[in-house]
Amino acid sequence: MDEQKILSPKKQQSDRDENSLRPKSLKDFIGQKELKRQISIYIKAALKRDENLDHVLLYGPPGLGKTTLASIIANELGVRFKATSAPAIERPGDLAAILTSLNHRDVLFIDEIHRLKPILEEILYPALEDYTLDIIIGQGPGAKSIKLNLNRFTLIGATTRAGLLSSPLRARFGITQRIDFYSRDEIYEIVKRTAKILGVSITDDAASLIAERSRGTPRVANRILKRIRDIAQVEGDGVITLNIAKSGLEMLKLDDLGLGPMDRRLILTIIEKYNGGPVGVDTLAVSLGEDNQTIEDIYEPYLIQLGFIKRTPRGRVATKGAYKYFGVADKHMEEKTLFDE
Repeated sequence: MDEQKILSPKKQQSDRDENSLRPKSLKDFIGQKELKRQISIYIKAALKRDENLDHVLLYGPPGLGKTTLASIIANELGVRFKATSAPAIERPGDLAAILTSLNHRDVLFIDEIHRLKPILEEILYPALEDYTLDIIIGQGPGAKSIKLNLNRFTLIGATTRAGLLSSPLRARFGITQRIDFYSRDEIYEIVKRTAKILGVSITDDAASLIAERSRGTPRVANRILKRIRDIAQVEGDGVITLNIAKSGLEMLKLDDLGLGPMDRRLILTIIEKYNGGPVGVDTLAVSLGEDNQTIEDIYEPYLIQLGFIKRTPRGRVATKGAYKYFGVADKHMEEKTLFDE
């Protein structure tokens, strides 16, 4: 089974039923307690004033619920939700068509907003600040600029790489929120909720085991649950028990921390081939036969969260925790001890 299809927090074709699993309100959204409290206050205040909500920037690793939260915000505001992604907006005319179609207080969601073209950013600035749109009609000396007034709307931008946003664009967002990895207990609640929606029975200990291996990511948890559901229906009586869950996780080759084969290869490559690092991501990509972005977006965030690797100006470094978990002696520490003696 393709490891990336299970562990990648990015949305895939197999996640086409994800919309049916998404909560529709803040009270049904599990986890991110402080973020929900703040967003709830901002929404209630905007409703009392009958104003559009300030523009919102949501950032954090993929698969944690940025799109879900954006749709919930629109639902709580009682307005339309229009979703697109930055790569899908190719020309100024595309952006103009989207902006002019928005009604008062509508929510426009742009995923991967850090990939928005500079020429589109320039058009977006006055739209976000003054709710106006400058359109150039014609070409050459006869070209004319027309200013259109837009309805007051809320832009919600989502990004996995907030550092790649230009400073002028980042400054246009009045609300900036980071979405963090979920705790095991929160993922457990998500697994139970998803199982109920899917109509599959699951024991508490099986749900707890799946939560432990889900890398703190709801999307990964849902994928694992669906694959184990298949095993329960084919090799069991349809109920996901602890033994069925163990069998499924063994088939998926996920260890106690939710690490897959590529996670283990990445860590051991740093430790064994490059003496624990530092090693550049380009060199790692060649050694592993993966592309840079896959390493940076899929594997590194969780390994950094576990404290197994560190990003340094010189490259990636394996930590003491990684050496201990994989049962490998830290040669650097041994050499330091001998030198001290």
